[in-house]
Amino acid sequence: MRIRALALRIVRQFIRDRRTIALLFLAPLLVLTLMYFVFNGQSVKPDLATIGIPAEWHSKLEQAGAKIEPYSSLPEAEADLRKGKLSAILSTEGNRFSVRLEGSDPSESKSALLLIQQTLQSDIERDLTSSAWSAKLDISYEHGEGRLTSFDSFGPVLVGFFSFFFVFLLAGVAFLREKTTGTLERLMASPIRRFEVVFGYLAGFGVFTILQATLIAWFSIQALGLYMDGSFWLVLLTNLLLSLVALTLGTLLSTFAGSEFQIIQFIPLVIVPQVFFSGLFNLDAMNPWLQKLSYAMPLYYGADALRGIMLRGEDLPDIQIDIYALLAFSIAFIVLNMAALRKQRAF
Repeated sequence: MRIRALALRIVRQFIRDRRTIALLFLAPLLVLTLMYFVFNGQSVKPDLATIGIPAEWHSKLEQAGAKIEPYSSLPEAEADLRKGKLSAILSTEGNRFSVRLEGSDPSESKSALLLIQQTLQSDIERDLTSSAWSAKLDISYEHGEGRLTSFDSFGPVLVGFFSFFFVFLLAGVAFLREKTTGTLERLMASPIRRFEVVFGYLAGFGVFTILQATLIAWFSIQALGLYMDGSFWLVLLTNLLLSLVALTLGTLLSTFAGSEFQIIQFIPLVIVPQVFFSGLFNLDAMNPWLQKLSYAMPLYYGADALRGIMLRGEDLPDIQIDIYALLAFSIAFIVLNMAALRKQRAF
């Protein structure tokens, strides 16, 4: 009977906690649904720019699974290649083929190169050996010089993700502790204004987020040897802005939580979806309507900026859209934080 009574108490406790019920039953379905759409999307076709390639080769490359973009000048194609709009440039000089790969994504570069080699090789003289065939195909890279590893490719995304994730937890749990211990309630009973409370907490937590963001960026590049082609200060700036978004979001959501466990319950809803849209998985493989969801994810902009800086050596003008987006998220969450604090004070 005592076992039965204890079991019934646990059941009633779960039934009363709707967030726990949602976490237990709905969160796994949400994650599985996202994984279904991510991994069962459309096939990714490499974007190939062609210069001086006969028209019959275009149809053969398209039949092999490539998207062909004819260009009239090499500088124009190289400019788009540097921006990551193309996978490779295929051109000819006499009877020699030249391939210039984008290089920041090793798997995409290998896929594009393999497609080109297989398509060209099928129409080249059959008696050529593989070494002679390699001599007819000049291969070069725009980024990475062909030595980037898979970790170099998705490492910048991980730098942003870990900064975002741990700052989110720090801010949520720490701000919740202020509320549950009564510190925030006593503070709101004083003449202090809401914006002073928000900026005070952000400044206090921000000291540790700055140290964490700096440590993660330095350790990834210097200790782990993550490929770095741009400015370390831009990496640090992006990481700090991403941490600021996580800090403001964590403090905002903590106002709707009553315990540390309820902060954890936000992870499947706030953190996990962003992983799928951060760049760890190829967004081009998703359905177009699903790709648009990435624009509502702060981690998407942070990861895009970090990949651009570290892999392609992009400067501030190249990542300004990502920077503005992160600033907009931060400002929006700060305003929502001040609005959420109204319920802490009796008017």
